Amino acid sequence: MRVLIVEDEWEVASLIKAGLEEYDFVPDIAGNAMEAQKQLADHEYEAIILDVNLPVISGFDLCRMIRNRFDTLPILILTAFGSTDSKVNGFDAGADDYLVKPFEFRELVARLRALNRRSGAMAQEAVVLKIADLELNQQSKTVKRDNQKLILTARELALLEFFLKNQNRALTRNEITEHVWDINFDTGTNLVDVYVNYLRKKIDKDFSPKLIHTISGIGYIMQAGDE
Repeated sequence: MRVLIVEDEWEVASLIKAGLEEYDFVPDIAGNAMEAQKQLADHEYEAIILDVNLPVISGFDLCRMIRNRFDTLPILILTAFGSTDSKVNGFDAGADDYLVKPFEFRELVARLRALNRRSGAMAQEAVVLKIADLELNQQSKTVKRDNQKLILTARELALLEFFLKNQNRALTRNEITEHVWDINFDTGTNLVDVYVNYLRKKIDKDFSPKLIHTISGIGYIMQAGDE
């Protein structure tokens, strides 16, 4: 199990690393948010151990940044801050677990293993997103409708994935741009409408039922029913 330890005190990080290695973990160390982001870009991790008191960018802010990029990557906050407010802030930032220093090492290992099991189960359940006879495999990035393989661009895939994760919910153009393009919505552009039209031509035009519906004055909704 490969783990990233984000801890600015080298002695503490080294002790955690050595302890995890005794339990057959493969730990790396990052001393700040910038190093952590680089490590995450270069390697795949199964869990993150995150301190709160980091230089420049706090652990809470880094937790939010990581969660925005990695939906299911387990994050365990390990810190000396043990107040209820700190714990609430950690969970609100996207952490999956919170452990206060000083701690029993066996408990840290047990929590990491539990997070990994939970993450694995969630990942297995969420590999294929479905609605009606449309399927999106999130790992292979393949799309099928009525068992026919459809070819989508990367942006169309991202748009479809967002729709599938929010089935039966009205989505504004603002929401769509923020999640699919990671930009604020410019009311002077029809970017969303253009790409929704592209997507409709591929997944709806030659199939029934229609899945993407327009909601006047709001945006769009994906549902397996009539407009």
